[in-house]
Amino acid sequence: MKIRFKRLDHIMLCIPPGAEQQARDFYGGVLGLEELTDLGYPLPNGAIWFQMGDIQLHIRAEDVHDVSQRHPAFEVHNLEEARALLEIHGIALKNESKIPDRNRFSFRDPFGNRIELIELLF
Repeated sequence: MKIRFKRLDHIMLCIPPGAEQQARDFYGGVLGLEELTDLGYPLPNGAIWFQMGDIQLHIRAEDVHDVSQRHPAFEVHNLEEARALLEIHGIALKNESKIPDRNRFSFRDPFGNRIELIELLF
């Protein structure tokens, strides 16, 4: 027997307590994600949810202090357009090691979460 996974439903990233508006500004303003506000029920513990393609990004406040390499990786339609947008906003980008058939880079959101963007080349 095995678990038959269908798809990724959501990713949760943490922000420091009190940084909710900054998260809205970054994820909604800079990255252009749609905040989900009219779900018909209250979100748990002050969570903020965004729609990201066919998955959701959940943001919750949590007291975290370590920087990690843990990260979500998102496939995008045009990596160079994404790079240009992030550079306009002064976000430091890190070119990642080469992987066949894909281009990629990563960055840290204002809360220290590492995020990788990928464009498939096939």
